[in-house]
Amino acid sequence: MTNQATSDDTAQRGELAIPSYRLLDAAQLDLIHQATLRLLATTGVRIAHAEARDLLAGAGCRVLRDDIMLIPSGIVEASLRSAPHAITIFNRKGQAAMQLEGRNSYFGLGTDLLRTEDLETGQRRPSRLPDVINAARIADACANIDFIASFALPTEVPTNAMYVHCARAQMENSTKPIFFTAAGREDLARIIEMAEAVAGGADALHARPFIINYSEPTPPLTHSFGAVSKLFLCAEKGVPVCYTPAAMLGGSAPVTLAAALVQTNAEALSGLVMHQLRRPGAPIISGVALPPLDMRTSCVSYAAPEMRLGNSAFADLYHHYGLPMWSSAGSDAHTFDAQGALENGLGILLAALDGANLIHDVAYLGQGLLGNPAAIVMCDEIIGYAKRLLRGFSLTSEALGEEVIAAVGPGGNYLSAPHTVRHFRRDVWQPALLNRDGPDSWEERGGCTYQARVLTRARELAATHEPEPLPPATLRALHEIMARAEEQLADFEFVA
Repeated sequence: MTNQATSDDTAQRGELAIPSYRLLDAAQLDLIHQATLRLLATTGVRIAHAEARDLLAGAGCRVLRDDIMLIPSGIVEASLRSAPHAITIFNRKGQAAMQLEGRNSYFGLGTDLLRTEDLETGQRRPSRLPDVINAARIADACANIDFIASFALPTEVPTNAMYVHCARAQMENSTKPIFFTAAGREDLARIIEMAEAVAGGADALHARPFIINYSEPTPPLTHSFGAVSKLFLCAEKGVPVCYTPAAMLGGSAPVTLAAALVQTNAEALSGLVMHQLRRPGAPIISGVALPPLDMRTSCVSYAAPEMRLGNSAFADLYHHYGLPMWSSAGSDAHTFDAQGALENGLGILLAALDGANLIHDVAYLGQGLLGNPAAIVMCDEIIGYAKRLLRGFSLTSEALGEEVIAAVGPGGNYLSAPHTVRHFRRDVWQPALLNRDGPDSWEERGGCTYQARVLTRARELAATHEPEPLPPATLRALHEIMARAEEQLADFEFVA
């Protein structure tokens, strides 16, 4: 969604009214930034990767003790200048699909849900590979879902190759950009090899990336061997990486949002430093997830207001840095119900108002543990609503319509006015599934609830949508890579 980026000049001339939201002012942003720089320079971060420590030491960082490195502010500032301020993500066919910069917002799925609420039976069960395929196909058919992710972690495939299975399933069942995870450098390499086969070679993938790897540091203030290994491989290959801290308020991060933002920003920026030292200018996306640890239940609240405030603050901070950033939606509901709709709706709208670039986890349920394909269809419509809000409305002389008001005059109507014909399709958003019937006509049509309409539509898409297929030669290449990956990774022990 590029409405704000493409309409900035018009908006500045006063011809567009566009909603805007900002949480932190310039002084508050500088307060967080300076506290982050002090933390990195005096407390430092633990880096469980010898090559990364050598790289940092060679750039002027100091070893505090063992594997804890202190990073001077000058190195951080240089890395902020080195990282790209805009990243173009393509689709599987090599067409530009997302321009991650400014306040352009794009929406997509999340990864690795352990359980799935079955679309037919409504029963919650362990996720399987067909759930990955189902999510990809349904999201492929949803116009407002800009990128896909596995949406499930299959339990019936070999564990060491499960992420490779997910990647192959997504590449085969949607043309949209793919947001994906990997256990370590080894399976990440196989997934990149698959993407190269789809793109037409390593150079083609580098020029037109359609995949984004998701990886995380470990709070508090730790970068594991596995995370850094993936970070470095993405830098070497030029594959965009989303390296985003996720910490629990009161658990793995301080309970106050301000302190948690300082800690997680230090984790994000130290990851950025390593990535840019490895390959200056390589594409990287950052962000933060700060759900609170509920002290009554010991559960993490994925949709709490504190989570949304943290997202907003981090979006402001990375707009200030001029770097692409990630955000999230999702719900704590353990079934596809009204709570799932409410929390996904608020999360999507707030992330859109933040101007976050890559908004993932839409349609998540169960505190990031449960998926239901119907929630994808529901969130597709919620995103359409949010995009219409962000488009605002025009204040041009044509839009002000003084001539048509005068022509119709007191007591008239605008149904047949040419002005109405010219504008109603664009100016008035039409939902696909939300009810707009009157009470009597709604009952005459069967009195169907929104939840029921969404479920019906999701089942239709799962049964009938046929994504654009890959060429047979590419399919054969993916299957060959998959077979090698299963053999190579069968007994491999991933190092965290």
